[in-house]
Amino acid sequence: MQPDLFSTASQQAGTVPSEKKSQDIPDASNPPARAAWLRDELNRHNYAYHVLDNPSIPDAEYDKLFRELQAIEVAHPELLVFDSPTQRVGALAASAFPQVTHSVPMLSLGNGFEDADIVAFDKRVSDGLNSTVEVEYATELKFDGLAINLRYEDGILVQAATRGDGATGENVTANIRTVREIPLRLHTATPPKVLDVRGEVMMYKADLQKLNERQRELDAKEFANPRNAAAGSLRQLDSRITAQRTLRFFAYGIGLLEGADMPASHSALLDWYAELGIPVCAERAVVNGAQGLLEFYKKTGAKRAQLPYEIDGVVYKVNRLDQQQQLGFVSRAPRFAIAHKFPAEEALTTVLDIEVQVGRTGAITPVARLAPVSVGGVTVTNATLHNEDEVRRKDIQIGDTVIVRRAGDVIPEVVAYVPESRPANAQPFVMPSNCPVCGSPIVRLEDEAIARCSGGWIKCSAQRKGGLLHFVSRRAMDVEGLGDQLVEQLVDKHIITTAADLYKLGFRALAELDRMADKSAQNVLAALEKSKTTTFARFIYALGIRHVGEATAKELARHFGNLDALLAASEEQLLEVADIGPVVAKSITAFLSDPLNVELLAQLQAAGVHWPEHVVENKPKPFAGKTFVLTGTLPTLSRDAAAEKIEAAGGKVAGSVSKKTSYVVAGTEAGSKLAKAEELGLTILDETAFLQLLDSDEQN
Repeated sequence: MQPDLFSTASQQAGTVPSEKKSQDIPDASNPPARAAWLRDELNRHNYAYHVLDNPSIPDAEYDKLFRELQAIEVAHPELLVFDSPTQRVGALAASAFPQVTHSVPMLSLGNGFEDADIVAFDKRVSDGLNSTVEVEYATELKFDGLAINLRYEDGILVQAATRGDGATGENVTANIRTVREIPLRLHTATPPKVLDVRGEVMMYKADLQKLNERQRELDAKEFANPRNAAAGSLRQLDSRITAQRTLRFFAYGIGLLEGADMPASHSALLDWYAELGIPVCAERAVVNGAQGLLEFYKKTGAKRAQLPYEIDGVVYKVNRLDQQQQLGFVSRAPRFAIAHKFPAEEALTTVLDIEVQVGRTGAITPVARLAPVSVGGVTVTNATLHNEDEVRRKDIQIGDTVIVRRAGDVIPEVVAYVPESRPANAQPFVMPSNCPVCGSPIVRLEDEAIARCSGGWIKCSAQRKGGLLHFVSRRAMDVEGLGDQLVEQLVDKHIITTAADLYKLGFRALAELDRMADKSAQNVLAALEKSKTTTFARFIYALGIRHVGEATAKELARHFGNLDALLAASEEQLLEVADIGPVVAKSITAFLSDPLNVELLAQLQAAGVHWPEHVVENKPKPFAGKTFVLTGTLPTLSRDAAAEKIEAAGGKVAGSVSKKTSYVVAGTEAGSKLAKAEELGLTILDETAFLQLLDSDEQN
């Protein structure tokens, strides 16, 4: 996940201990030696899987080794050691967590919120060091998790404690041992006598989503955010529960060190940790002066929403440790470090009302009308409540004080209400029985969480507007200039009713609309004319059939080749299309069998909407079974053009990098996707290599 602005930290993320030659591997006739070898092997594979994210053996092989070690330890209890991989499983704690006194206090950082705060910090540091040159800083992320101290003695993890009040924390060793990223034994033959590693335990966003899905299945309380989930998981008295939850760890500091030389700088410390097998984050850099700090902050903020974990800022530390000692501390915070906080993505406000909005498919979405509040630097007055069940589950009522969250460009949502602030006159939400736009009954099928207006396009103007906006959107018919305000006027003034009416628009009807001039009207008409020539896949997607997204539309176009074949398709034939199941097949059949929709298709074709006839080919596709990820800006190809080439060759384009990704096509300004691909050791292509691969595969 290391973008090009950062240092080569990810390349120093530690190496897996080398595998022993086969003749050195002890067999079962020597249980002590065999057990020691198995422990080393399992630790090596754990590190490759959980830290490097690059599995070295299949899961089944790992399980085989694990079971063998378990069997030896059961047969020979004297061989069971504290740091055995089998001891990560977890057990029931006898009592609440005992207290631990930190050898070196775990102090907090001062905060900066404005650029001026950072400039002032840099000046204080420079003055304190009497420096005439720009100070060198180590910059890293401020994770939104739980601070932990890991104590290693002679290379073995013997204790883990929370920060607590800085002087005393809770002993959570049993639970920390379930975090597979944390080594139970350091990867070195010459460990320090004592090493206190400071770092953050956290939960990735995707892991929180999976955990909350399980919580819902168990009808248990969901976690509001990754930090709460990490803290709650780490404070379980039964560590078997902790073991079932995916926690992560990044080191960022040091406490006590005995029996080894302290590295000369903070960046060198983290590099040393990586060599020891301790996870460190690749998203870090060494910069100079206030300008370097602010550039790191800006670039990190730009990619914040794409990071797999939550952060609430960045941290700056004077890089040289001797200079840190020279600067010292003030009160309970170091003079040599500061946290530069991002604008809060969560805030408290009041629910003034709960109304419902009608989407293009008739979906009825409860929306909280809020007292204006700044969240993430944006004033928020509305937040989604998703659906009726979600309102009930979260127990959100009108008048409540609530936590509102906004992350990046994500629509703000209400996370939870504050129970102690609920007023006596708070009012529960009641789902209306009729659509607030057209008055049609609101219905909800038994197997769906979403209630819907039954009016359809013809009766419900809200669905009509949403459907038309989808029809003209960039990835559908791509009609430039037809935005929300223009579509609203066309519908509200009863100028258009269906998508086919767009192609009947005249110059005068458009020019007379609010905020439209002759030139604007001409541009819209030209864009509509241009949109008549499209692709079959775009046309299918533009129709707005429920459950049919871009990928499904492309599969339908590929499979049937033309509209007549698609119209004649039965549910059974639709099920033969890749990635289409019974629900999607039923939705497509229902749409295409509706006389109004059949008439719409005829009118669109009569208006001149067309696409080149596609011949279904049975010859093998060179990219069949291969998954590509596109990132950055390519020299000549747009992402859409590159994606079309990949799909035409039978490949698939994914939005995120994983171990299943076949190739990553990277252009300039490629960020976290490229870094992730490098960490996983994936094949990375520039545009030239991509086109060469495409050309060579097509010729084979």
